Amino acid sequence: MPNMNQPLAQRILEHVKGGRYRPQRPRKLAKELALADEEQYPAFRESLKELMHQGRVAIGAGGSVVLPASHERRDTIVGTYRHNRKGFGFVIPRDPEGHEDLYISEGENAGAITGDVVSAQIVSRSNRGGKQLLTGRVMEIIERTQKRFVGTLLKQGGRWVVMPDGNTLTDPIEVPDASSRNVRPGTKVVVELTVYPERGQSAQGVITEVLGREGDRDVDLKSVIIQHNLPQVFPDEVLTQARAAVDEVNWDAERSGRVDLTQETIVTIDPDDAKDYDDAISLNRLDDGQWELGVHIADVARFVPVGSPLDGEAELRGNSAYFPGFVIPMLPEILSNGICSLQEGVPRLCKSAWITLDADAEVIGTRFANTVIKSAKRLRYREAQALIDGAARIPHPDGEKNRHDYPSEVLKLLEDMNTLAKRIQKRRLKAGQLVLELPVVQLVLDQDGKVIDAVPEDTSFTHTLIEMFMVEANEAVARLLDHVHVPFLRRVHPGPGDQENTRLQEFIAAAGYKLPKKMDRKAIQTLLDTVRGQPQSYAINLAILKSLTRAEYSPQEVGHYALASEYYCHFTSPIRRYADLTIHRLLQTYLEQQQEHGRGHRKAKFDFSDQPDYQKLVEVGRHISFTERRAEGAERELRQVKVLTLLQNRLGEVFSGVITGITNFGVFIQLHQWLIEGLIRYEHLADDWWDVNERTGEVRGQRTGLALRIGDVVKVVVAKVDLPRRELDLRITQWPGARGGSKKMQPREMKKKPPSHRRGKHRR
Repeated sequence: MPNMNQPLAQRILEHVKGGRYRPQRPRKLAKELALADEEQYPAFRESLKELMHQGRVAIGAGGSVVLPASHERRDTIVGTYRHNRKGFGFVIPRDPEGHEDLYISEGENAGAITGDVVSAQIVSRSNRGGKQLLTGRVMEIIERTQKRFVGTLLKQGGRWVVMPDGNTLTDPIEVPDASSRNVRPGTKVVVELTVYPERGQSAQGVITEVLGREGDRDVDLKSVIIQHNLPQVFPDEVLTQARAAVDEVNWDAERSGRVDLTQETIVTIDPDDAKDYDDAISLNRLDDGQWELGVHIADVARFVPVGSPLDGEAELRGNSAYFPGFVIPMLPEILSNGICSLQEGVPRLCKSAWITLDADAEVIGTRFANTVIKSAKRLRYREAQALIDGAARIPHPDGEKNRHDYPSEVLKLLEDMNTLAKRIQKRRLKAGQLVLELPVVQLVLDQDGKVIDAVPEDTSFTHTLIEMFMVEANEAVARLLDHVHVPFLRRVHPGPGDQENTRLQEFIAAAGYKLPKKMDRKAIQTLLDTVRGQPQSYAINLAILKSLTRAEYSPQEVGHYALASEYYCHFTSPIRRYADLTIHRLLQTYLEQQQEHGRGHRKAKFDFSDQPDYQKLVEVGRHISFTERRAEGAERELRQVKVLTLLQNRLGEVFSGVITGITNFGVFIQLHQWLIEGLIRYEHLADDWWDVNERTGEVRGQRTGLALRIGDVVKVVVAKVDLPRRELDLRITQWPGARGGSKKMQPREMKKKPPSHRRGKHRR
C-alpha cells in the first residue's frame, strides 16, 4: 500500500523504482497510485513533470514513465521484440542511444512474438568492425501488443489450425472451436489468442470472424486492416456529433467574423481520384517584383471541438489510411468529403496564410486570418500541367477539354504559380533541400479489386509546385508559433548520425565516388547531381534514403534535415492528419488574441495555457508517429499482397529488376514493373562459394568471379510465391556485365556448403 504521508514526488519515484512496477503511461500510473481523480491528478502531473525536469524519471516507449537509462541495470534492455521465422529475433531498445539491437538466439525469446514489449538480459558482448554486437535472452514479457491475427484455416493431422499471415507469428494457432463452425479449410478467418506460444506449447485461439475465401473480393483488404489494427466504423456518438456540427453552422455569423475571399481567384490542384480537398492556392503580383502567395487550408478545427468524442476519435486514428481504391478516413465523410472539403464553387471556411516573397522568392513577411473562400476551379495535376504547358487539348476525367473552357484568370494564375514555384525550388535547393529520385508506380485494378497492371506515377511539375507552396505555409506557421514561444508539434527530421554517415561513405566509395569526411547536405546534393542519369543512380539514391532517419512528430526543436528547414510543422492537411489539427488550434488562439492586442500584438504576450503542454505533446507526437507508421505499413502490405496474387499466376515469367539489398542469406531484387522485392537465396545462384560484404553491398563468387552489387540491373524469373508469408522467390537468368554488358546463365543449385567466413552480420 502506498504511504499517503510521503511527499507526492517521492511516492511516484519509489513506485517506479519498485521491482513490481511495469512501465505505464501517466494516467495508468496515477491510477495505480490512487491519484487519478480530478482533484488529485493535477498535483500528480506537476510532481511527475518536476521529476522529469530533475532527470529522475523519463518518458520511454509508448509514452510510459520509466527510470532514465543511467538508473537501469547495465545488463538489461527493455524494448520491442522482433521475431524472425527462422527462430531467432532482436530486441530494439526503447532508448536507441543506449544500446545496439540485442540479438536473441532461437529458443531464448520466452514466448515473445513480434511487437511485444520485453525485458531482456545481455549475456555476451563482442566487437566486429568497430561495432558492438550484443547477444541476450528475453527475461520477461512486459506487454503483449497483439492478440488478433488473420490467417488461413487448415486441418492438419485431425486438428484445426490457423496459419497466420505475415511474419509476426510464424507457427500455426490451434483453434479447437473450428470443428463446431461451418467453415471450410482454406477460408480466411480472424483468430483471437487465448494462449500465447510458450516453449514447447502452441498458441491457441478462437475464431472471431470469417472473412471469406482467399481471392474473394476485398478479403485481402479486410485482412490487412484487421492485422494492422486499423480503426474502421466510427462510433455512433462521433457520427452524431459530426452531423450536428454541420447542421449548426450559421453562415451569416461565420462570414461576419472572417475575411471574405469568395471573389478572389483561388484553385485546388489534386490527384484525379481525390475525394477531399483541404488546400487551395491564390497568388498576386505586387510592386517591385514581389509576390503574395495565399495558402488556404480547410478550417477543420472549427468543426472538431477539443475533448469531444469527434476529437478523441481523430486523435486515436491519428491520420487517414489510403489503399488502392479505398480510404479509412480520420474524420467522418460528412466532414472530410463534405463541409471541410474545398469543393469548386462552394463557400468554405479556411485558415489562410499569406506569404510575401521578393523577386528571388525569399520570404519577407507573413500574415494569417480566418477566411471564407470559394474555389474557382478544381484542377488535377496533369490537367494543370497541360494548361501551364500551353497544350491545346487538356486531359480531363470527363473527356478532353480545350483551353478556352477555362477562365482566363485561372490560366493567368497557373502561369504565375509555375513561375514562383520554380523560384522557390531554386532557393530551397540552394539552401540544401534534398530531392531523391526513386521510382513510384500506380497499381491498376479491375472491378474486382485485383491488380491487372502498374503504370509509372505522374511526375508533372505541378506535384512539385504544390509541394513548394505547402512547405512554405508549413514553415510560416512554425516560425510564428516558435516566435510566440508556445510548444507545438513539429515535424522533425534529424540528420544522419556518424555511423550512418560512415556506412554511406563506404558504400559510395565502393561505387567509385567520394564523399568528404564531414558530410553535409551540399555534399549529398553534389553526389546526386553527379549520378543523375547514370546506371548507379538508383542504388545511390536508395543508399542515401536508408542512411536518413525517419521524420516524426515531436515538440523538440530539431528541425527538418531533408528540407533544410529550421522551423517546420504540418499545417496543410487537417482533414487527414491530427498533427495539423493541433496546429490549427494554436493558430486559432493566436488569431483571437492578436485581435484583442491590436496592432501592438508582436510585443504582446500570448496566453496558450489552455493548449496542450510540452509533455502532452510528447505523448501525442509518439502516438501519431506510430499511427502514421502503422498506416504506411498496412498500405505497403496490401500493395504487396495484390501484386503477389497476380504473380502467383505468372510463375516462370522473366522480369527486369534492380538489386536493392545484399544480406548474408541472399540478394534482394526489386522488380521494375511492380516495385515489389523478391529474394534470391545463395543456394539458388550459380555453383560457387560467395563472399558477402553487406557494408559495401556486394557479393562475389570465389570460383567464377561473378559479382552482384546494389544497383545492378538483372533479369530474373519468378520461381515461387508464398502469399501467406508475403514472400517472393526469384532466380537470376541474366547477370550484369563489368561495363554495362551482361552474361546469361541458367541458375543452378549450389553443390557446396555456403562458406562460414561470409563477411557481414545477419540483421533483422
